[in-house]
Amino acid sequence: MRISSFKVVTIVALGAAMVLAACGGNSSSGNTTNGKIGGTVHFLGTWSGSEQDSFMAVIKPFEDQTGVTVEYEASRDQDAILTTRVTAGNPPEVASAPSPALLTKFANQGKVIALNNVLDMGKLNSEYAKSWIDLGSINGKLYEVYAWGSLKGLVFYNPKVFQQKGYTVPKTWDEMITLQNKIKADGTTPWCIGLESGAASGWPGSDWVKEIVLSQSGPSAYDSWWQGKTKWSSSEIKQAWTTWGQVLGSGDSNVYGGKNFMVSTNFGDAGNGMFDSPPKCFMHNQGSFITDFFVKAKPSLVAGQDFNFFPLPDVNSKYTGAHVVAGDTMSMFKDTPQARALMKYLTTAEAQDIWVKRGGKTAINNKVNVNDYPDALQKNIAQTILSAKIAKYDAGDLMPPDMKNAYWSAILQYVQDQSKLDSILSGLDKVQATAYTT
Repeated sequence: MRISSFKVVTIVALGAAMVLAACGGNSSSGNTTNGKIGGTVHFLGTWSGSEQDSFMAVIKPFEDQTGVTVEYEASRDQDAILTTRVTAGNPPEVASAPSPALLTKFANQGKVIALNNVLDMGKLNSEYAKSWIDLGSINGKLYEVYAWGSLKGLVFYNPKVFQQKGYTVPKTWDEMITLQNKIKADGTTPWCIGLESGAASGWPGSDWVKEIVLSQSGPSAYDSWWQGKTKWSSSEIKQAWTTWGQVLGSGDSNVYGGKNFMVSTNFGDAGNGMFDSPPKCFMHNQGSFITDFFVKAKPSLVAGQDFNFFPLPDVNSKYTGAHVVAGDTMSMFKDTPQARALMKYLTTAEAQDIWVKRGGKTAINNKVNVNDYPDALQKNIAQTILSAKIAKYDAGDLMPPDMKNAYWSAILQYVQDQSKLDSILSGLDKVQATAYTT
């Protein structure tokens, strides 16, 4: 499974009547009362805080139109919870973002519902880039659909502070390292990094490593790595870790608060130090979704004025324009009228547009009006995705669950003692030897 590009086009928004149709208000969705389906559907997702608020805003029109109540449960440890519930025969009707490897396992066991007869595939093919449909397909059947995407490897900064300090946005990796050294010499730590995310702690640091692997060693090395064909102790992967170590600095001295701050600070809060007076840090590498966290924490912030971004510069000019992308997915584990209706609704432009307007997400449905992105920054993110010369899906999410979890744990170990890199990579090699065979 792979990703090649997003596609965003401008059209006239569809009428509200389309929402009801998309929600499955027809004979295939079960019995209805006064045109409504009624009942409940349990949805297991990863979104919490402001992201959960946005998802519930997406859900409200669906509930109003169908009479279905969506019982939403959030957990960052979704793979473990979903595995337990599927094994016990009591999965949620719909779940978001099971890892591709876990989803393949469920599909092979007949534990997840193929969507080819649930969704209007003709409509989906006309509104989704083929790469997104392929990404959710296993052995020719669709088991997973994407609703929103995000672009990884964006370095956010405060333009006003940069201007005051005379800092220039770097265009190359060497320029970025020069800038971080200048910031440090001026008496402030260059980077904001937070790694805490409950059971998924460590993943924000894993983004750094995978972005560097892709940019430094290229797409072939990247694919071979996540597929388990290239060892973690190989020169390509070790080089990516040591390159990240140069960003962190000796003893994590380039990061505000050092190792203790990183491991204890939630990823959604880590960048807020850029907006303090005086700033605690000046740059924050995160996915495009983080803008929503900025504004929720400090509502007075204005996109483009108080925060902007530059793509993480290419480590190797041979792979210019390489970007890691990710997406929010849905799979159906119980075939009910309510679940079918929800799956249909979440693939529509109307549903996806709600979160687009709130900020922090890029729609997968190509019928979402590009003018609905809330600011020039969000449009720029969409255009950056469109112009990506090399786009690869999040490597960690493509790895088997045991490998992914070990990867995240290794990140936490590394920031606490960079000198142990060889033993950390050796440990990951051992996990790799069994993770791809179970």
